Formats: sequence, structure tokens, C-alpha cells
Amino acid sequence: MKFILRPFLASLLLPVLACSAEVANVTPQDAAKLVAEGKAVLVDVREAPEWKASGVAASATLLPKSDLDGDQKQWKPFLEQNKGKQILLYCASGGRSKTVAAALAEKGLRTANVGGFRDWSRAGLPVRQVE
Repeated sequence: MKFILRPFLASLLLPVLACSAEVANVTPQDAAKLVAEGKAVLVDVREAPEWKASGVAASATLLPKSDLDGDQKQWKPFLEQNKGKQILLYCASGGRSKTVAAALAEKGLRTANVGGFRDWSRAGLPVRQVE
């Protein structure tokens, strides 16, 4: 019975494991350096009310996760314009940005998770307000 169950369980888990792309983590300091060198772009995947409430990283492009999950009116042109660059993502705490990074990595894009906006601001990196 054991020998029959093992291959069956493995066949169930394999597609799940194959679909979850590994996402690298990058510190806010390293992200700022990569962006300054022109090697990467920084994306804030939070929603507009969050941007207005707390501010954003000064160098960030504002692309909500909801647009990526929806019709991608903002994401498609952004991805086209930034082909070849690494996409560094952050949100409030790092959860949504990790999800977006994994989804983009599965499409063959180079991504990394910077974590949360609070990590960026605590590192003393430049921020700006959004109206």
C-alpha cells in the first residue's frame, strides 16, 4: 500500500511545487543601489489609498496589485518599457510583493522582493508623498 500511495502523493504535489517560483529577497539598501545604477526598477504594489496614507519610496513606480490581477492597463506598458531590467517589488509588509514577484518570475521575468514600505523608510531611504 505504501508503494502505491507514494507515487500518487508525489504526482499531486509536483504541479504545486513546480508552479511556485523562487523569489529572491533584496534589502532596501541594495534595491536603492540597483535602481540608482539603472539595473532595476522599483515597484510599489500597494493600492492608491495606501500610497496616499503613508507615502512611497521616492524612486518607485506605483502599480497596484489589483491592476496586475485585472486588466493590466498599467502593468502591460510598464513591463514592455522595462524589458531586461530586474523588477524589485514592495508593499506594506512584503506579502503582496512576494506574490507579485513570484507571478512575474513564472513568466520569465527577473524579480525580487524588497519587503515592506516600513523597511524602506526605516532604512532612511528617500520617500515622497502622493496626492
